[in-house]
Amino acid sequence: MTVRTGRHFLQIPGPTNVPDQVLRAMSAATMDHRGPEFAALTTRLLEVIKPVFGTSGPVVIYPSSGTGAWEAALVNTLSPGDRVLCFETGHFSTLWEEMARSLGLRTEVVPGDWRHGADPEELARRLAADTDHAVKAVCVVHNETSTGVTSRIAEIRRAIDEAGHPALLLVDTISSLGSIDYRHDAWGVDVTVSCSQKGLMLPPGLGFNAVSAKALAARERAGLSRSYWDWIPILAANRRGMYPYTPATNLLYGLAEAVEMLTAEGLPQVYARHARHAEATRAAVRGWGLEVLCADEREHSGSLTAVLLPDGHDADKVRKIVLERFDMSLGAGLGRLAGKVFRIGHLGHFNDLTLAGTLAGVQMGLTLAGVPADPAGLPAALEVLSTP
Repeated sequence: MTVRTGRHFLQIPGPTNVPDQVLRAMSAATMDHRGPEFAALTTRLLEVIKPVFGTSGPVVIYPSSGTGAWEAALVNTLSPGDRVLCFETGHFSTLWEEMARSLGLRTEVVPGDWRHGADPEELARRLAADTDHAVKAVCVVHNETSTGVTSRIAEIRRAIDEAGHPALLLVDTISSLGSIDYRHDAWGVDVTVSCSQKGLMLPPGLGFNAVSAKALAARERAGLSRSYWDWIPILAANRRGMYPYTPATNLLYGLAEAVEMLTAEGLPQVYARHARHAEATRAAVRGWGLEVLCADEREHSGSLTAVLLPDGHDADKVRKIVLERFDMSLGAGLGRLAGKVFRIGHLGHFNDLTLAGTLAGVQMGLTLAGVPADPAGLPAALEVLSTP
């Protein structure tokens, strides 16, 4: 058995490190989920979570993964055979599209190179050609966790509006919520999908749907089968501070604490902190002489950076060395990127010194793995971090 000292560096892009105060909140005794104390907690929590999504509308909280929240977004708004336009921006966008097909929807995939986000101009062309409005929804991943590319959702919304198209806009914010500026209402999103274990600094186990009035109207016409995921009984019970089933009570305690932490720091400051850490990470990557996977300066992620290795070098070998020698976990390349990239998560409960230690570990791992990496990478990152 290997003996480790110090704290493990969990630098994957989720699940992220859970703050001590959130762990303490979750360790409280479980309360009666049918009682008045829980009703008061739920009522308050459903209000304070809204600014994190940038909405004044309802937010549905499920005991689920983000995958469950994907399914909820689809089954509450669509009917069998409906046509759905899906942007392929990375591994997780392909999984969401596969789910849509498995539910009986007709998916139209906009192919991508996994280095760019959803293309608003291509969306405009496709919707302009859809004169009979056969496309019922557009599915976009805001921040693709497998690539570190952030799609420009406001421009996607503008393309839909300028085409005069009635399609719903469904957006995955699983690795962007609470880390990257996001505005459900202002950007005209109909369903925002998210989960607990990334920017919200919780363990896995909560899924979210923020829902527009247009999406609620679509729910009345939607014909896909649903029971557990149905918004209506949940929203009805929520009006009394309750749930129609047993909720994840202790995760909700943790969520209340996490939202309080985000609010105390201030959401603009949270987003600026993530952007600064992302900038420092990219400075390190470029200083090493390596390539950031994201190819568009406008689409760099504040949550994670995917590092593309030169041909002939195995990203998984780097990850293995870093884990074994320095007790740090980095994200693997997924799908077509397996072995080609590793991902550095810099989101959630995170500060300058944690990032400096992370990048030092990566630099040492690159050297030990035989990847040509200029040692100027770490000083380049520290220069960004030391700038007021």
